[in-house]
Amino acid sequence: MIKKKILTVIGARPQIIKAAALSRAIQGHFSEQIEEVLVHTGQHYDENMSAVFFEELGIPKPHYNLAVGSGSHGQMTAAMLSGLEGILTQEQPDAVVIYGDTNSTIAAALAAAKIHIPVVHIEAGLRSFHKAMPEEINRIAADHMSTLLFVPTQAGITNLVHEGFHLNVHVKATIDHPNVYHCGDVMYDNSLYFGQLSEQKSSIISHLALEKESFILCTIHRDNNTDQAASLQAIFEALLELVERTNLSVILPLHPRTKGKIKQLLSSSFQALLKKEARIKLIEPASFLDMIALEKNARLIVTDSGGVQKEAYFFAKPCVILREQTEWVEVVEAGAAILTGADKDKILNAAHQLLSRAIQTDPAIFGDGNAAHFICEKISSDL
Repeated sequence: MIKKKILTVIGARPQIIKAAALSRAIQGHFSEQIEEVLVHTGQHYDENMSAVFFEELGIPKPHYNLAVGSGSHGQMTAAMLSGLEGILTQEQPDAVVIYGDTNSTIAAALAAAKIHIPVVHIEAGLRSFHKAMPEEINRIAADHMSTLLFVPTQAGITNLVHEGFHLNVHVKATIDHPNVYHCGDVMYDNSLYFGQLSEQKSSIISHLALEKESFILCTIHRDNNTDQAASLQAIFEALLELVERTNLSVILPLHPRTKGKIKQLLSSSFQALLKKEARIKLIEPASFLDMIALEKNARLIVTDSGGVQKEAYFFAKPCVILREQTEWVEVVEAGAAILTGADKDKILNAAHQLLSRAIQTDPAIFGDGNAAHFICEKISSDL
């Protein structure tokens, strides 16, 4: 079998984490079949949000870093597209591997497809059915430019069938005749692998003097929550009321976007009120191992992150989702999470309901913990 060269494109923090599973599988089992070249677009450029993840998760250092940084969707995507095209021309990989639904995802898919390099989309088939979300546009477009589509859930397979994809497998996949696989979720692979590691290496629970299930873990980063004063205020008003109602504290690792918008959009009097409430602890962005430790020890999780809502399910934690739709519909259907958007009353009602439930989870929805191994096998055989 001829050794395949893949060029993996990552940029946002969740993609760095997802790439760990594939890199681990290549290093451990497929080093003779696959060579990986890693490209970091620099979409997340904060040291705590990016570089430390490579060290902590054992991912090889990127061969290239485009250092794109922040900007509008158009500016970021254009800069990535230009930079990636040059790297692809130089490296001539057998395939480009993309993750999820970010600007890095769509830029890499476009750059590769236009010069006839096969695209491998991990987390294909996910849909929120809300095209006002930039991520939804990225998901749909990336899937339709892909040659291999690796789908984490059965719902994702159903979505692709409805869009005209066929499930018959071709000996050699092409962009016109792609192969679609239900493979499970690489993040479930990671949660199994890093769950025990976090217990050994993370000290955040003791550092913050937290007791198990004595706190609510919250993350906020999506622009429809952070960039609208009314939405941001409603979420924080709900958190203030939650600590009063439940006597639980709130731990909120601050995304750089959220930190800036709090200062910009919330009144000085409301910021003072937040600062005065000692039970709401705004902390620096947490490393992945620290986030796992926080998730495993929280009583309730409140988030607008796709990854965090799913990890909450893995660890059997109830989750309030600060969005109107989610691509992880199985979590909601299982009764483990409730969609609220940035509506204060809905957030409070959802928290009340979830705190009274015994959360039952079925991790098999997300595979058997060997998704990355399966993906490597198919990259080796289908391209």
